[in-house]
Amino acid sequence: MSQAKIEKNVGLLIVCILLAVVWGGLVEILPLFFQTSTTTPTAGVTPYGPVQLAGRDVYIREGCYNCHSQMIRPFRAETERYGHYSVAGEFVYDHPFQWGSKRTGPDLQRVGGRYSDEWHRTHLRNPRDVEAASNMPAYSWLQHTKAKDTVGRDIEAKMKALAMVGVPYRTQQEIDDGATGVLIDGASQKIGDLTEEDVLIEYLQGLGTALSNFR
Repeated sequence: MSQAKIEKNVGLLIVCILLAVVWGGLVEILPLFFQTSTTTPTAGVTPYGPVQLAGRDVYIREGCYNCHSQMIRPFRAETERYGHYSVAGEFVYDHPFQWGSKRTGPDLQRVGGRYSDEWHRTHLRNPRDVEAASNMPAYSWLQHTKAKDTVGRDIEAKMKALAMVGVPYRTQQEIDDGATGVLIDGASQKIGDLTEEDVLIEYLQGLGTALSNFR
């Protein structure tokens, strides 16, 4: 079958393109499902607690991933500025992952513990107070909004949904039966009267800390 014949037959050309895309996708993606480095959490990586999970929802809702990536490439220029390069096992419990697509602001994969809670509060309320040249918008309203009324309202349902895709969130009954994982029951109570600012900071302060001593 000549190339000219394929190119002149639109239907045949479409079929051949689809076969090439499907085959290429299988060759690239399917092996990843069988590599432990991509399916097993790296030592020290644990599921988000209820407060961090609520903070992550604030992060996603506000579109933080549009300006901040969470993926450090294995290049010297990146590792010297941001820390150890990202590894696949860090993102096993992220659904969806927050790798981002650009960097208007710095990468946040290793931001956990780098600044104090008070620094984050000041930065979120008015970024220019800590970085005069920042073009990040202020998120001052987060300090006035109770997380339990927004992102925390259905946190237990979210944890149950994530458990269905493999995150080890467990009900009290499952733990009583010998299962291990983060307890779902009573998760909303742990958020209590925290604000959206509080839970977002809790999420940020946990980013990348599990791999601080990774080699």
